[in-house]
Amino acid sequence: MVEDTMFSGESKNIEYKVSLPDKSEKYMKTIVAFANTQGGKLIVGVDDKTHQIVGVENDVLFQLMDGIANAVSDSCVPQIIPDIEPQTVDGKTVIVVSVEAGKNRPYYLKSKGKDNGTYIRVAGTSRQAFPEKIKELEMEGARISWDELTCVGYPVSEEATEKLCQDIEKFRKKAGMSEHSVKKEQLINWKILKQSEGQLLATNAYALLTSDYFSFSKTQCAVFKGTDRAMFLDKREFTGPIYTQIEEAVDFVLRNIRLGATIDGLVRKEKYELPPEAIREMIINAHCHRNLLDESCIQVAVYDDRLEVTSPGGLYNGLTYEEVMNGHSKIRNKGIANIFSQMGLVEAWGSGIKRILNAAEEYGLPKPRFQEFDNMFRVELFRVNPITDQANQATNQANQATNQANQDLERLDQVEDENVLSEKEIEILNLVRMQPSITQKEMANALDWNLASVKYYITKLKEKNYLKRQGSSQKGKWVILTKRD
Repeated sequence: MVEDTMFSGESKNIEYKVSLPDKSEKYMKTIVAFANTQGGKLIVGVDDKTHQIVGVENDVLFQLMDGIANAVSDSCVPQIIPDIEPQTVDGKTVIVVSVEAGKNRPYYLKSKGKDNGTYIRVAGTSRQAFPEKIKELEMEGARISWDELTCVGYPVSEEATEKLCQDIEKFRKKAGMSEHSVKKEQLINWKILKQSEGQLLATNAYALLTSDYFSFSKTQCAVFKGTDRAMFLDKREFTGPIYTQIEEAVDFVLRNIRLGATIDGLVRKEKYELPPEAIREMIINAHCHRNLLDESCIQVAVYDDRLEVTSPGGLYNGLTYEEVMNGHSKIRNKGIANIFSQMGLVEAWGSGIKRILNAAEEYGLPKPRFQEFDNMFRVELFRVNPITDQANQATNQANQATNQANQDLERLDQVEDENVLSEKEIEILNLVRMQPSITQKEMANALDWNLASVKYYITKLKEKNYLKRQGSSQKGKWVILTKRD
């Protein structure tokens, strides 16, 4: 099985050379890139285009192996010690150079220096690392978490500290965890605050947990028509403490997927088309494991056929895709991860992927897809028969809403002529009945009206005392009145 993988084609972890290049730099880039990412194997004696095993002549075999070992020792900084061995395949001998994911990152070519000689693997190629990637590699090598560094110039206020402590307590209570008082002393122990010469200093994690100080710390959410990003129906951007961003993003998704109902005996149970626990886990994981040195934002996209959550940064510190799928975890943001654990947002390290998979299976959904790139990680949760189901459900809901609206009208006591509802007003009521939290902009999109028309008819309904708004424009809901005052 291992042999089949090694000789089935080049990949992020496999590279072929039909013969050893005269200039060692041509393959040293690959050695360095393997050490800086997830490790890999350089195989000499295989044609990279045809995958044909050409082999290496036995009379120069050990000379070539010694040459590779010397080149690696002379060219790479810090020191890389590969495993170099011959292997016989189909009667021919190849050289397999195995490189482990390194711990003393970044590795680079001595002749080019760190800034120009640091390479990483992207798909099946070795590419020069950008400055922000080099910075992350440096922190990995030093075992430093960026969110635990001092946030220079960011103030530590009593008000912000108290609110964070209270919010941690609230989350613990909501999660059913043991209740205990959280004070700034705990924040110091958890490395969210630092003490220096009698002063309290904020870490980057403290800033992320108490404000929108960093411009990249935001969650961009959108609903798209169809299965691509050609046309969006709604778009929101959430900022502030990252745990409030998580709650707002989860609520956004739930508002924009279907909510059905089943009857269990005499009890009516409502059920979303996608498991809320999987949605929540996808967004929490995105915040917990994102690369904070990358100034991209977390993106949550709802399509007709799927929910997609994308976070900046690939897998961390040599972690492989296979290890992630098997429940292994390496913590990129130690301060944030610790607070999420204290709040009950993270239950057990490495269990997030399994919970998403299990939730999808229990719902009878297709298996979620996990995609790992060099600079991002994406999770996709698929909706079942989205177009057909959505059309049928929309028709049924519209019919039910129309019938209910007619029944409401029949129950009204002697309504004056000027209060009789128009067809357009009834359309507004039907939408509200199906989705009480719908926004005016969403109404305009659903009805294919302009926003001014929606506002006009809502004003009319309010004047006639058929409709009122409870709560804010963003988080509130509409209430249909069936009794006139």
